[in-house]
Amino acid sequence: MAGSERTGKRADTARAADAAGAGARAEGRRERKKRETRQRISDIATGLMLERGFNAVTIAEIAETADVSVNTVYNYFPTKEDLFFDREEEMTDRPSAVVRARGPGESAAAALLGRLREDVSSRSLHGGMVEGYDQFMRCVREAPSLMARLFLMQQRTADRLAATLREEADAAPGDPTPELVAGQLTYLNVTVFRGTTRGIAQGVDPAEVVREAMDRIDTFESLVTDTLLNYAVRPAE
Repeated sequence: MAGSERTGKRADTARAADAAGAGARAEGRRERKKRETRQRISDIATGLMLERGFNAVTIAEIAETADVSVNTVYNYFPTKEDLFFDREEEMTDRPSAVVRARGPGESAAAALLGRLREDVSSRSLHGGMVEGYDQFMRCVREAPSLMARLFLMQQRTADRLAATLREEADAAPGDPTPELVAGQLTYLNVTVFRGTTRGIAQGVDPAEVVREAMDRIDTFESLVTDTLLNYAVRPAE
C-alpha cells in the first residue's frame, strides 16, 4: 500500500492523540481566569514581537500593553523565550501522545507518519501550512536565543519520544533502538516542517507545497528499514 494512502485509516487515531491531554475534570473559575490571563499576555507579546522583532520588545512593554505588572508576566513566563514559545509543552509531547494513542496492530512510525501526512494535507499549524506562519519563523531565525530554544525543543521532543518508545516497546535499558528511531522520526518532522514553511514564505502554491511534503514523507518511508517502520507495534486486543 502506498504511504499516502494510509492517512485516512489513521485519522481517528491521530485525532484521539490530540484529545489525550484534555483534563478529566471541569475547569474551575480560578483556573479559567489564570489560563485566560496567560493566553492574553502571550498573544500580546507575540504580536509585538512579530511586528518589531523579538529583541526589540521588552518585558516592561509587554506588561504595560497587557495592563499587568512585570512580576505577573514573570509569574506566568519565567523567560522571554517562554512567552514566544508558549505552547512548548504541548508541542514537545505531541509525537509521544500520537504514539501512545496508536491503534492495535499499528507501529509507532505508522502512527507518526500518518499524523504528519494528515497535518500537511489539512494545511494545519503543525504542518507549517498556516498563512502567516512564515512571519513567525522569520522572527525565530532573526533571534539567536529563539533559534537556540527551537533546537532545544526539538531535542526535548526526541528525548521524550525515545522514552515513550522505550516504554511502549518494553526495550531493555541499554538498547539504543528507541533513541535511534525517535531521532529519525523527529528529524523527518523537522525537515518536512522546514520545507513547508519555506515554500509558503516563497509564495509557492499551497497545493504544490503539500505535494512536495508528501513526496518527502514517501521518500523517507522508502529509504528506512522495516525494523524502523515496524517498531513498537501495539499488540492486537
